[in-house]
Formats: sequence, structure tokens, C-alpha cells
Amino acid sequence: MIKLLSRAIMLIGLLLIDPAISIAQPPLSAYGKLPGFETAAISRSGKYVAIIGTLNGKKQLMILEGATKPLRIIELDNFKVRDIEWAGDEYILIVISQTEALGFGFTADKAELTQILVHGISNNKTEWVFRKQKSIANTIIGRYGTRLLDGKWKGYFGGMSLDRDARGTSFELGDNSETVFQIDLEKMYDRQVDKQKPGANAYSDWLLDAQGSVAAKLNYQGDSGKWSIENSGGQSIADASNPNGEIGLIALGSDGASVFYYRSEGDNEAHTVYEVALAGGESVRRFQNDSIDRWYIDPRSNQLLGYRKKSGADQMVFFDPRLTKAATNIRRAFSKYHMRLEDWNQDFTKVVVSTRGNGDAGSWWLVDLTNMRAEQLGSEYPQVRIEDVGKMEMISYTAQDGLKMDGVLTLPPGREAKNLPAIMLPHGGPAAHDDIRFDWWAQAFAASGYAVFQPNFRGSTNRGATFQKASEGEWGRKMQTDISDGMAELVKSGIIDPKRVCIMGASYGGYAALAGVTLQQGLYRCAVSVAGISDLNLMYRDDVKISGRNKTLIRSLRSEIGKGRSLTEISPARLADQADAPILLIHGKDDTVVLYNQSQTMADALKDAGKPFEFLGLEGEDHWLSSADTRLKMLEASMSFIMRNNPPH
Repeated sequence: MIKLLSRAIMLIGLLLIDPAISIAQPPLSAYGKLPGFETAAISRSGKYVAIIGTLNGKKQLMILEGATKPLRIIELDNFKVRDIEWAGDEYILIVISQTEALGFGFTADKAELTQILVHGISNNKTEWVFRKQKSIANTIIGRYGTRLLDGKWKGYFGGMSLDRDARGTSFELGDNSETVFQIDLEKMYDRQVDKQKPGANAYSDWLLDAQGSVAAKLNYQGDSGKWSIENSGGQSIADASNPNGEIGLIALGSDGASVFYYRSEGDNEAHTVYEVALAGGESVRRFQNDSIDRWYIDPRSNQLLGYRKKSGADQMVFFDPRLTKAATNIRRAFSKYHMRLEDWNQDFTKVVVSTRGNGDAGSWWLVDLTNMRAEQLGSEYPQVRIEDVGKMEMISYTAQDGLKMDGVLTLPPGREAKNLPAIMLPHGGPAAHDDIRFDWWAQAFAASGYAVFQPNFRGSTNRGATFQKASEGEWGRKMQTDISDGMAELVKSGIIDPKRVCIMGASYGGYAALAGVTLQQGLYRCAVSVAGISDLNLMYRDDVKISGRNKTLIRSLRSEIGKGRSLTEISPARLADQADAPILLIHGKDDTVVLYNQSQTMADALKDAGKPFEFLGLEGEDHWLSSADTRLKMLEASMSFIMRNNPPH
């Protein structure tokens, strides 16, 4: 069994903690700032750990030897870091996105483009992928791993080849098709590996083997929905039609001789998993009795190592019994918390683990299985003490039509769970779910005296395919009453005061907040919508236009939300005159997922209807509240608005 060391933050933790921490209730900024510790990755030998953290509002890459010895710190300015990964012990790859304005000829005004920085450990140099290649657009479309070949590290990335203009003096965008390139990470030169199949609304995906060669390739035709999987010889080994595009590659088999893929089948199925031999043969259905939450894949070969089941016990299954035993021991050591295996070294002797839950505001650990010990790397919210974390518990309830569901209740520290003011906080997606782990929105409001309930309404991803499919056509209808049914359960149990409830959320949750005071009446004292959808007809038109009238997207949208007149009936902006509570609209002006015009449209409709509202536009902010200043502005504005309309005491 692993013996956990003291929870005292090591040197790296000290870099992330404000030295003037008060013993009083944490300030709102303790929750609203970007996490002091965001993510970590371990090198292949286990010698180094790379950490992304935020200090004084600035992103930093910190590289350690082991868990405590700092090697170097690299300022990342205000880059939006999305991920990091190692190539051996030699290179760290930093995945960054930024919002870019697009020029004439594009179907969207802005896009969130991905780029990758490669930092060399021995040469201490940092370079951008594709920056040296004039014939490749300066953005990453896909990531396909790294490989050590002939003593040199190679990275595999999807990009867009540029064509020479008519005069041959410069390059211009061609047919937008994706090409997989091999990049030498030392010299940063490229070699083409494979290219997307041509066709209208075509899409391709790849799995590369341990030698960096194409082992399996998925080809999808958006117009028809037809797809096929090819092996390295170009032979089709599986094919069918999935008009809504629910088809994808997962990994190669554990011996590298097969490929796992998923597809949806029928009205009540979602992401059925199949395995087919790369040499050809019949596809065989796998994992029929398991609901999979995460796949564990060997980054060196793309071979499947195991998976984690969707269950409260964080049950992990590996095909290698040694790995299953090691994962089980780690699970036991952190049994009080929601735990994730984030990364591990080549021989699985050192593992990076994250924990969250009651009494844990998000901690990261380096587990040494050889010496059976764990050292804390840092904390996501270091100003939030154990006693400041509001108690979380799962609440089960039944919807009006008899469907069983649940949600997470977070209680204010130090207050009796009786007759409390409350906030309903539906998640975004809507294909997502909430469980018992530290949520900075929920905890910030709980710390201020509110009970916060995060309902897993139909369409959430925690109860299997049938539950998720039950949301189709139910925006503003049963998905909405699922939320108020959860509220009714808390009222029935005496936990919350039905006269002191507000509703807030982001993205789909923002839509649900607006629907709660327009499509529904008499339930909430106020509503806060962050990057929420207000007009589904407008969303449909914008999404279809941006996609280039992609037929797969059109079919998927119609299946999920409906079409035509039915969308008007469930659009809060079209029902603004029915709003029965004050509304706060917050939206990032650089949002490329839910466009800024959604909140503008709602604001205009509320103004015309003479209804009370406030509107905060966030300059330079995207859909994910990625910037330190604007994220805190959102939380401060939401807290002030809710306290004015629904005081906590």
C-alpha cells in the first residue's frame, strides 16, 4: 500500500501559493483566478515532471527533476495552454490555442486555432511546429503521437498544405484537406506521411503504429454518411453508414494486430465498440457490459492498455494484470477522493495522479510505485483549505415521467442543510455530467452561503446510451423540467427554500438558465447565462453556415434539437416578454462555440420587452473562460447579481 506523505506543498507548490494566505473565508478571487496548478505530465523514464501553472495571472511551464527539484521555469505569457506531453525525456510539447480573425473566403469570422510549442530539455530551445514550413498553414489540425526512430524524436501532426499562387511567388490555402506530417523535433523539418481522402465534407483520422507508419485510417463522407476503415495496405476492413457522424477510431489492439473503433447504431444506442483485425475479417462487438469513461492508450504505439468504467468507484481495468494491480493500489491509497491516472512513465513505475472531492480542492501527486510513496506536486486552488470545501453529495430523484436521475448537491460550510437559499447550476454540453469533485463555480457560491445543485438531466453522460439519447428533441421540454424536478426534490426534503432559488449556467447550462425564466415561470428569482444559447433558429443557421453546410452537422442538429417552427417555441429570445425574473447575460466576445450574437439577441429582445436585465461582454474571452482577468470578472458579476436578487442570509 502506498504511504501518503504530508500534504504540505513542496517547492513547486510554494511557487503557486500566495504567501499572504488569510485564515478567514477565502476571497472570491481564490475561486475565480485561473487554477494555480492546471496539469502535469511525466517524461518516459520518469526523470522529469512538467507542470503548467499560473502565478500572478501568468502561465508558466515548470520542469522538475522528480517531484521537488526545479530544472527550469519558462514564461508562457498569456497563452491558452490546453495540454502538454513528453517525447521521451528530451522534448516537452505544449499545446496552445488562440482565437484568430479569419479573412475573406472563410465561412466564419473567427476560429480557435491550435499551435504547438516544442521545448528541448538539453538545448533549452523552444520552437513552433510548422513555423519553418512556408508550404504548411500555421495551425495544427490533429495530433498523432511521437516516436523515437533511429535515435531521433519525431512528432506526427495534422496540417493543411498550401498551394503556390498563379505567379508562383507565395502560398495560398488550397482544398483544406488534412495531411499528416512527420516533424523532426530537433531540426523541425517535415515529411508527408498521408493525406485525407478527397470528397465533399470528407473527413479522415489515423492511427500510427510504433514505427510511425499508418496502421489504420478512417475515411468518412459527410454527404452520404458512408465510412470505411482501411489498413496500411489500403484494404477496407470495415465499412457502413452513420449519417450523424457518430463513428471514430479508438486505438490499436494490445498486440497491434487489430483496431478498436466506435459507432452508434439505432435510436437507443450510442458509441458501441467494435474490434476488427487489421488483416481483415468480421468486426466483433466488445465491452458490451461496460460503460467506458476513459481509454488508457500506450502513447508509443497507440495500443490499448485498458479503460476506466463509468462508476463512482473509479474502477480501472488493464489487460496486463501487473498494471491492474498497480492501479488498484493507487485507488486504495486515494480512496476518499475522486481520482484520475493522468500520466505515467514507460514502465508504469511512476504515475501522475489528480484527486478531487470532499476536503480536496484539487491536488496533484507523483506516485512512486517502486518505493511505495506519493509526493504532492501542488494544488489547483491553494487558498481553499480543507475546511473551506463545501460538502458534496449525490442526490437521487425521479423526473415527472418516471426517469431516474441524480445530481450533485454542494452545501455551504458551517450552515445547517435546512431551508437554504439555492442555485440550480445545470452543466454545459449537454453531453457531459457532474460528479463529486471540486467545482470552482459551485464552491464559490457555497462559500457565500448558497446550496448549489448540479442536476444530471437526461442527455447527461453518466447513465448510459439510452439515458443520453432520451434528450433528443427535448431541449426546453423534458430536459428543462428535469432541472426543476431536482429542485422540487430538494424542497421536499427541506434542504432549500423554494422562494429563494436562482438558476445559472454556461453554454447549454446558460440556455437552461434563460429557459428557466422564460419557458418556465414562477420558479426562480433570477437567472445568469454565461455564453448561453438564446435563439435556436439563429444557432442552427450560424452553425450550418460555418460548417459550409455540412450535411452530417445538419442531420445531427435536427436529431438533437429539432427544426423549423419547433425551435421558435423553445427559444428564450423569442419568449423574452414572458421573462419573470431579472437576467444577467455574460459572454466572451471571442467565443467561437456559442457566438456572441446569442447574448446580443437576448439583450435586444429583453430591452424591447421592457424586462430587467444586465449584459457584460468580456473582451478577448473565448467560450471556456480561459483568461485570468475575465474569468474573475464573470464570477464577481454573477455573485453580485445573485446576492442582490437572492441574498444568502
